[in-house]
Amino acid sequence: MTSPKLISVFFMFSALAAQAQTAASSLAAKTVSTHATAPARPTAKVVARVNGAALTDADLQREMLAMFPYARQHGGKIPPSMEATVRMGALQMIEFEELVYQEAQRRKMQINPARLDHAMAEFRQQFDSEATFQAFLKTELNGSRKTLRHRIQRSLLIDQLLDLEVTRKASVNDQEVRSYYDKNPAEFHLGERVAIQTISIVIPDEATAQDEATALRHAKDVWKKAKATKSYEEFGTLAEGVSDDEWRVMMGDHGAIEEAKMPPPVAKIAFTLKPGQVSDLIRAENSFCIVRVNNHDASKQQPFEQVRAQIKKNLQARRVDQLRSALNRQLRKTAKVTELS
Repeated sequence: MTSPKLISVFFMFSALAAQAQTAASSLAAKTVSTHATAPARPTAKVVARVNGAALTDADLQREMLAMFPYARQHGGKIPPSMEATVRMGALQMIEFEELVYQEAQRRKMQINPARLDHAMAEFRQQFDSEATFQAFLKTELNGSRKTLRHRIQRSLLIDQLLDLEVTRKASVNDQEVRSYYDKNPAEFHLGERVAIQTISIVIPDEATAQDEATALRHAKDVWKKAKATKSYEEFGTLAEGVSDDEWRVMMGDHGAIEEAKMPPPVAKIAFTLKPGQVSDLIRAENSFCIVRVNNHDASKQQPFEQVRAQIKKNLQARRVDQLRSALNRQLRKTAKVTELS
């Protein structure tokens, strides 16, 4: 039985994965991988069985890359500190998709041949030449167009059932949007915020005085380079290369943050800086931190018209997650899902 923790991890990633659920966009990312930066195809090691159907490490790797697209900017690799969590979410997702596919088959759902032909043509258009496409077929599918057609059909069936059981049921009307805004005014009050990027140099746990001195020397060297940066991109590139925190995969970008959500030593400095300025070294908990401020926003109450679209999007996303979670639980009740090490 899947634990609540695993389900919560699965649905934490569902918003990202849902972006790839439409047939034309998802086929490359989830059905088969067409990206040159993707790692070499793994051996067909079975990682799970769903009612006897085998799911392989190749399926798992494709899903991990679909869930964590930033990996493509880092040679197809996911940061080691995040790999286990991403893998857990991806495994839950491919199990869910197999359950949905099997349910679509049980209901005898069909894909119109013309729609399937169109999806095949769209998939082919992702390749810049027939030779590249043929090389892909040979590498990924042993040269079989039939296998490709089956995988695309499978993806379309999954989309079709999810559209029926999730997307259509997740619609939100204007009255619900307005009601949510009126009942939650505090949610749309923005306190004073600064948009920041950071670089962190971690001080090892139980560090000796010598360890801390070494970390400080390194931090000072990094700080000099950070001070010399002239743009968001330059600072972000440096963060990607030297920062010790997980924000490095986002170019150190935290977005806009209120004071209460920052470590006090960082907030004390960040809110005094002007856009474009880089801080001095800041000692924050177990690290030396460097902050770049990109924007500074005063507190304000957001008007309804400004947030209407976002409220609707958020409510729909929440409903989608609830419906997907309910469908997942329903399908698992009568399924046999076995995860292999």
